[in-house]
Amino acid sequence: MEKLSKNDIETRLLRLPDWEYFDNAIHAEFEFENFKDCFSAMSRIAFECEALNHHPDWKNVYNVLSISLSTHDADGVTDKDFKLAQAIEAIIEEEE
Repeated sequence: MEKLSKNDIETRLLRLPDWEYFDNAIHAEFEFENFKDCFSAMSRIAFECEALNHHPDWKNVYNVLSISLSTHDADGVTDKDFKLAQAIEAIIEEEE
């Protein structure tokens, strides 16, 4: 996987308004009604991560899920990160 340029990343992020680029990764934070809803979304995201063989750095505190995506082999953000971010967005939208 080839690392994307900062310009490419910022252009792609226009389609993902919940996501930001900093510290060599794309990041998003999602808030749910309660822990159960947050954990349910995390479980669904986990299946998508396995299917794509790409795994996020993430953290959950009660009803908030924080996600960071980067491709460690490429030392930065790649197309793989955007594919997973789009899948995460679709799952989050279904949860709402």
